[in-house]
Amino acid sequence: MSFWPEFLLIATVHLMAVASPGPDFAIVLRYAVRYGRQQALAASIGIGIAILLHVTWSLVGIAVLIQTTPWVFKALSFAAAVYLAYIGVQALQSKAPAHPEQTIAAGDSDTVPSAKKAFIAGFITNGLNPKATLFFLSLFAVIISPLTPLSYKIIYGVYMAVATAAWFCMLSVLLTHTKVRAFLLLKGYWFDRIMGLLLLALAMHLLVSSFSN
Repeated sequence: MSFWPEFLLIATVHLMAVASPGPDFAIVLRYAVRYGRQQALAASIGIGIAILLHVTWSLVGIAVLIQTTPWVFKALSFAAAVYLAYIGVQALQSKAPAHPEQTIAAGDSDTVPSAKKAFIAGFITNGLNPKATLFFLSLFAVIISPLTPLSYKIIYGVYMAVATAAWFCMLSVLLTHTKVRAFLLLKGYWFDRIMGLLLLALAMHLLVSSFSN
């Protein structure tokens, strides 16, 4: 079995998937806008680590159980939708800074969550995403050959986790650049509200698409 052709195909498919807007992007954008670089980076790493969860499920066959047992998939979908809706409602409550000048000088005055909490938020957002589970199930069942050694599959999984974290970390750094950060601190509450609407829409779409099947 040739390693590089399969690896390049997986890397390409994964890049298209991770670059498309979704719950992960919304969470990173919200944390970058509202809380700053450290929290956005922590959330990005959490998202990347959660990839290993999906890879593990796919390798040990739990993803097959989720796909073949409808109520398990629906339960996971419901949990993910509730969590996204909860974050969305919080984002919709964002307000304009009372003292813009002080906000730019000192940063966002809101209570900033710890890096640990940001990491957990990123991990849960990705880990509870059933669409991500099905994506990796399809990846391991269709694109990756059954003849591919387990060691190669583990390498693929680690790569996708690292690549995902790197992508969102790069996005976090870009969004928290000094000038971008200053602008977002003044107008970021609008982005926060838009992300709130997006998260609520994603939660609703997740419920409708899962329970209509």
